[in-house]
Amino acid sequence: MATVARDDRGIWTKAAVTVPAIVIVGFASGALSNSGFTNSWYAALAQPSFQPPGWAFGMVWTTLYTMMGIALAVVLDAPPSPARRRGLALFGLQLLLNLCWSPNFFAMHAIDAALVLIIVTTVLLVATIAALWRVRPLAGALLLPYLAWLCLATALNFETGRLNPGADSHPLGITGA
Repeated sequence: MATVARDDRGIWTKAAVTVPAIVIVGFASGALSNSGFTNSWYAALAQPSFQPPGWAFGMVWTTLYTMMGIALAVVLDAPPSPARRRGLALFGLQLLLNLCWSPNFFAMHAIDAALVLIIVTTVLLVATIAALWRVRPLAGALLLPYLAWLCLATALNFETGRLNPGADSHPLGITGA
């Protein structure tokens, strides 16, 4: 049985578009939400003991968004198939929810709603990784550091709510009173 060699050169052409696009929309979501320690509401909150330093967030998110963009390019370079369509749909949905987290947490001060959102995003990311892995294992593997970071971010979100009862502008009764 003859095998056909795969030409992956198209991945980098696609990544030249997907990486900047995802990095830009990711940072736009954070900037428009006034995310981070420059946000006076957030800076005044008690921080979890395992909170990374503020400078780490920009570095980590730049790396993760870059890896997400490359993963997307890898999948876009794969031949069309139902598995590819499913993986792309899941990728788009989890990215959309990811982009909604900063406005919920930092702009609307909705700690509990942001916690629900990040949990749903994490579950969708696990499904996305599984779906992309079926298309191209590299694409799924590129999202594993993002999954690890979302797990940390989920714990930070929960602990921030627990440490700051009354700080949530729209409490759902999950983290604090």
